[in-house]
Amino acid sequence: MMIPCEVVVWYVLPMIRKELAAELIHEHSMSQSEVARRFGLTEAAISQYIRKKRGDCSEIELSPSYPVFMKHVKQSAARIADEETVFENEVCRLCNIVRTSGLLAEIYEMHVGEPLSTCENFGTSAGINGRD
Repeated sequence: MMIPCEVVVWYVLPMIRKELAAELIHEHSMSQSEVARRFGLTEAAISQYIRKKRGDCSEIELSPSYPVFMKHVKQSAARIADEETVFENEVCRLCNIVRTSGLLAEIYEMHVGEPLSTCENFGTSAGINGRD
């Protein structure tokens, strides 16, 4: 069985990268090389995201939570393009939105075949800073 963090690594982060890359390139006229530099990835990796060879989860696009997620992706891309923030901050923000919107639970159930169990510390800093 996968733990929620594995689902984030395997499915959520690639989906976030794909959507942010597409938004930055298509809506903010950023080059693939600039997106790659800001993401800390290769140009080839960005190309794969744009061509939906990575990060594609077409089933999730049908989710009622997906439009809310995409609204936040557009906001994040605009902030990155305007250099108001950096990629890493926006990925964390979007990952939290995926978790709190219920999209993570949908992705988890879709790929694991079981409902997401409660993980009380998931998405919090408890246990990370030694205060638990």
